Amino acid sequence: MSLSAEHTVDQTAQPSPVADRGSVDVVILGAGVNGAGLFRDLCAQGVNCLIVDKGDFGSGTSAAPSRLIHGGLKYLETGEFGLVAQSTLERNLLLKNAPHCVSPLPTVIPIFSWTKGIWAALRTLLGSTSAPRSRGAILIKIGLAIYDYYGSRHQVMPRHKLVGRNRALSDMPGLTKSIVAAGTYYDARITHPERLVLELVTDGLEANTSSAAHNYTTLVAASDGVLTFKPERGAAFSVRPKLVVNAAGPWIDHVNAALGAPSKMIGGTKGSHILLKHDELVRSLAGRMIYFEADDGRICLVYDYLGLALVGSTDIPADNPDSVRCDPQEVDYLIESVRSLLPGMTFSHDQIVYAYSGIRPLPASNASIPGLISRDHSAPVTEADAKRPFPIVSLIGGKWTTFRGFAEEVTDTVLSRLGRSRKASTRTMPIGGGRNFPTDPKTRADWLARNSTSVETDRNRLDKLLSRYGTKALQIAGHQSLWNAEDRLPDSSDYSLSEIDYILRNEYVEHLSDIVMRRTTLAITGSLTASDLEQIATIAGRALGWDSQRISDEINMVESQLRDRNLMHL
Repeated sequence: MSLSAEHTVDQTAQPSPVADRGSVDVVILGAGVNGAGLFRDLCAQGVNCLIVDKGDFGSGTSAAPSRLIHGGLKYLETGEFGLVAQSTLERNLLLKNAPHCVSPLPTVIPIFSWTKGIWAALRTLLGSTSAPRSRGAILIKIGLAIYDYYGSRHQVMPRHKLVGRNRALSDMPGLTKSIVAAGTYYDARITHPERLVLELVTDGLEANTSSAAHNYTTLVAASDGVLTFKPERGAAFSVRPKLVVNAAGPWIDHVNAALGAPSKMIGGTKGSHILLKHDELVRSLAGRMIYFEADDGRICLVYDYLGLALVGSTDIPADNPDSVRCDPQEVDYLIESVRSLLPGMTFSHDQIVYAYSGIRPLPASNASIPGLISRDHSAPVTEADAKRPFPIVSLIGGKWTTFRGFAEEVTDTVLSRLGRSRKASTRTMPIGGGRNFPTDPKTRADWLARNSTSVETDRNRLDKLLSRYGTKALQIAGHQSLWNAEDRLPDSSDYSLSEIDYILRNEYVEHLSDIVMRRTTLAITGSLTASDLEQIATIAGRALGWDSQRISDEINMVESQLRDRNLMHL
């Protein structure tokens, strides 16, 4: 149901429903993709949960991936076959459960030799701490065949192929002429990971109305089995959980210390990405990703992300997620990497429209090469003691792709400890706007014809909203606001003012950055302008009750963050 435009909405200042009871089955600390996935699964089992994040939902590590849903081809090299098996399965399931934002991505691997890397790969497989600097066609062919085998469960995409130099250069003329062949296989991309995290949270709340979710809420005390939280707005509240899940990602050790259970579980690495306005490159890619070796042997990638060329990623040891940003040397590294790969094209810093960086919350490791640190996940339990009557389950590692499977494993552990049994499987459970999403042209046309009349929205506009929000488009199209459906942002005219108003009133927005960086793709695609930001802030002022000073402060905070951390100037 839409909210009247004449009223402001206060989504997080209200007392938490679990606070009224004073107790809760499970508290989840951290609302990234792993915490949110677990929240949805537990709620589907009827477990009363409270999920809390000190920032916005999905605003930490989960907002800084390569935006891929992939099976982990390179993990074959380190012998993590179980992780590849799970990752390829979860990739295939996400293509079915979240088709509104996850789609197939044909991937090209340029190959520079026929036989190199075989012995080095065998040494790595047997535990060597050095990775091969070059992987030849024979090694890649074997790897792709194994990858196809693991991806055969719930298979939805074609198998790989390998072609010679002439065919590869004919298909993609911009590639360096030093290649000898090229392999093509299929993974997937996600257009809007931040929204998927939000959808996991809202799905959980719909599944169990006795659960609660709070963003911008800080754990301020943990004593005698009681956790006390302070929202950014509103009064503090306390709960007594039966069990706590630490899903804080790079902050896990900090949170465990605050809970009275000091640990050293995390040893992260930093991954940075840049987005380039490069129309020639995007045309050359033609919807494909290039997955390639940089000059130092590290794996990089470039693909078309919403009309821009996304280039990533670095892999540097780092342990301070609060100060992470894409450093100048990382920018130089990424630009030089694509320049070597595509020597006929021009690359410069002026083409950068956005950059981002995050810490991968990997297990603590003494590996000399970051790329050899396991990307697998685990959930160690710190048992209760005399001062802390609840156990703590810490979610260590994990990939974006495997969040559902990870959540399923931890949910089963939690249910066992609570003496309960599983009621529902999430394996075929649609996520958010993926529910009843039309996946082929005919069913899409039928869906649009059937629903454009019911919400009195232009069919072309509803089609655009369907691509952006999945079947949640119906709620947004039917939202009643002060603005007509034709009213648009000044420069990013693809977004309507009514659409922005809906987001503000229904999607747990606390700050202007939540809208431009997570609820929409306005910032990351480089389309956001100062005029757009001012218009959004004005709508937020009306919807959320911000006065002129708050509006000004919010605009300044977004401009500062985009300039200093994302290399974006409005």
